[in-house]
Amino acid sequence: MTRDTLFLLPPGFEDDGRREYCPECGEVWGLLNYFPALKETVDIVYVPIAHPRAPITDLLGEGSFNAPTLALADGTGTPAGVGFKTANGRKYIDSVPGLAALWAARFGTPARRGS
Repeated sequence: MTRDTLFLLPPGFEDDGRREYCPECGEVWGLLNYFPALKETVDIVYVPIAHPRAPITDLLGEGSFNAPTLALADGTGTPAGVGFKTANGRKYIDSVPGLAALWAARFGTPARRGS
């Protein structure tokens, strides 16, 4: 994998008998729209609401993975102070504060308020 892969739920999906959206994925889309150059640094893959989320588990192995999740490209370092997890030998970040911290450290975007 040569670029980071960002896994998101689609903007609208069926769950609990109604059409819904994921607020965390919406926040990430907000960041990508505030700072459009970020979109050029990731491959975006939509995943289903139901587990297992095959596109994520294909890359990270078995587990119950959150969306949004950013799987870091091969050989990518992580800046100091940015927390990440590891699965199947690959680093990933599965929280909006973590994504915001990574992008702020890498690309100079503003820090997320409250983080």
